Amino acid sequence: MIFRLVERKWLYFLISGLLVVPGVVFLALGGLRPGVEFRGGTLLDIRFDGPPPTFEVDEFFASIGHAEALVQGAEGGRIQVRTAEMQAEEITTVQRALAAKYGARLRDLASSTVSPSFSAELIRNAIQAIVVASVLIVLLIAFSFRQYGWSAFRYGIAAIIALLHDTLVLLGLFAALGYFFNVEVDSLFVTAVLTVMGFSVHDTIVVFDRIRENLRLNPGEALNPVINFSIMQTMARSVVTGVTTLLVLVAIYLYGGFSIRSFALALIVGIVAGTYSSIFNAAQIISLWQEIEDRLRGRSASRAIA
Repeated sequence: MIFRLVERKWLYFLISGLLVVPGVVFLALGGLRPGVEFRGGTLLDIRFDGPPPTFEVDEFFASIGHAEALVQGAEGGRIQVRTAEMQAEEITTVQRALAAKYGARLRDLASSTVSPSFSAELIRNAIQAIVVASVLIVLLIAFSFRQYGWSAFRYGIAAIIALLHDTLVLLGLFAALGYFFNVEVDSLFVTAVLTVMGFSVHDTIVVFDRIRENLRLNPGEALNPVINFSIMQTMARSVVTGVTTLLVLVAIYLYGGFSIRSFALALIVGIVAGTYSSIFNAAQIISLWQEIEDRLRGRSASRAIA
């Protein structure tokens, strides 16, 4: 049984729009909150025997002149605090003040500081990595479809559009989480974005490769039926791959600890978005591109006849 997936392309594009547009709004509102690695500052990892409420720790840091401190709870009696950059002497003072307030309940305080210059370099490197990866993906896919001449680039561009969809869904969700819950993004988040890009393109290439093979085996066949048949041939593989990956990521999210929870959540969202786009968006973009070209050629031919 062949489902008419391509013919419902506008429905899938609408669903994607409903996922992407709100996220873009939150991105525009500045919801994506950079962590210490990106903006510079100090991260304090405080361990307690029976941690106090986070609002109490927040009030403590405000009382010592760090009203900007962002306090987050964690498992195992840990509380993480992000502040403006502190010098070693100031961190020692904070540790003494905590010991005076909480006594034996305070077990340990670990700190890490990132300078603003290093954070700016990290941002540049992250952007460059994403741009370079995108360009290489287009060239690789275009080379794979080189027998179609310049039309091969449509496959690479379609894959990048699908990849952009996945990335915007992921960024939009974390922008919303940052806007409402002060969730920050760090270097692990950049790693998750690059991983999602690789997964998304990998799944999309499988669909495109099946389309290429079916076009070769059925010369002269209309494009839309070939796309439908190719998606049905690869859908089970895409879904099974996505689900088995999600099972592992959900386990990591539930039991992996606070420090990698955001990383696991980013991968979960990205894998779901990537599986969706590879089935319902990427090949449909190729179909839409072909339909637009056919209409333009039809208009040009009718003008020439006239």
